[in-house]
Amino acid sequence: TSEDVRRSGDWRDAMSAFGSPAAASLPNPNNDVLVSEPPNDGISCMKFSPAALRPKNFLVAGSWDNEVRCWEVQQSGQTVPVGMIKHDAPVLSVAWSADGQAIFSAGCDKTAKMWSPATNQTQTVAQHDAPIKNVVYVSDVGNGSPCIVTGSWDKSVRYWDIRAPTGSPMGVVPMPERVYSMDAVGALLVVATADRKLLVYDVRKPTAPYYEKISLLKYQTRVVACFPDQTGFAVGSVEGRVSIDHVEEHNRKNDFAFKCHRDDGNIHAVNSIAFHEGYGTLATAGSDGGFTFWDKDAKQRLKQFMKLPQPISCSCFNAEGNIYAYAVSYEWSKGAENHNPSNKNYILLHPVPDAEIKSKKAGAMQKPLGRR
Repeated sequence: TSEDVRRSGDWRDAMSAFGSPAAASLPNPNNDVLVSEPPNDGISCMKFSPAALRPKNFLVAGSWDNEVRCWEVQQSGQTVPVGMIKHDAPVLSVAWSADGQAIFSAGCDKTAKMWSPATNQTQTVAQHDAPIKNVVYVSDVGNGSPCIVTGSWDKSVRYWDIRAPTGSPMGVVPMPERVYSMDAVGALLVVATADRKLLVYDVRKPTAPYYEKISLLKYQTRVVACFPDQTGFAVGSVEGRVSIDHVEEHNRKNDFAFKCHRDDGNIHAVNSIAFHEGYGTLATAGSDGGFTFWDKDAKQRLKQFMKLPQPISCSCFNAEGNIYAYAVSYEWSKGAENHNPSNKNYILLHPVPDAEIKSKKAGAMQKPLGRR
């Protein structure tokens, strides 16, 4: 919309506010906005606040230094720290409640916490027998009640009442393997486990999968993300490849996979897939330091951006879809021997005009994405 373009323009104008020497010294080839006071260790996860808080935007990030940080992203492009809480071990996943009043975080201390930034109160709301890889918020599990769902390396997915936490789950769903990634939109919950297994659930009937399959991708799953319209999901692997999968059987003939995050014979992990809520287009980000916008329906690349010298570990769009946040941070995909402690971890905010992320379908001359 014209409002999106106008705001993107405001953002570009605001970048002069980040002209400090520290900001200038960090690689920023796409001339994006630097988030102030970023985490001091690897950034594992990020989420923007939900539509309920619009026009305000808040960004929350979890990191390997056990911290969960929250910033307000102002219209000017400035980021203002709102608060921070700590876990007892690295944080692997963050989520927001639909009303934006609570932030959930989970990780290697085997717990999930609920944090109210308005009151700065926290409480433990979930517990597993091994690190929790993902936490997602579900607005309605079928009886009008919200809950959070946690997926763990203890080979279980657990449902938790957050209105009156008891310390005991509402339900425990055994998984065939460790949970590597998980996402939920509406009633759709998709769980990706070790051994390339994918399990699709209707959260209103959580005990048995609606559909399960082995990933189209031949190597380890790194990330899964649901379509905004709940008709399917995208899967990214360590082998520079993404699959587009559909939930209903009559749509599965449209499943396909494509290569990405590859250069000069090198193959990189796909670390993040983020969907644009308005257009259903998506962004992928990888260990090659690159991020790209795609149109899955037209099977086309919309825009490829300049690469960063470090991996992009995670990313997300805001609810309005005019800001794309990405974390420049080592994610251990090449082991400890490739970790350089002198590299700074930082977060950049990319203003997103419609021209970059909206489908070009009619008359587009981009090379179509391949079948495999």
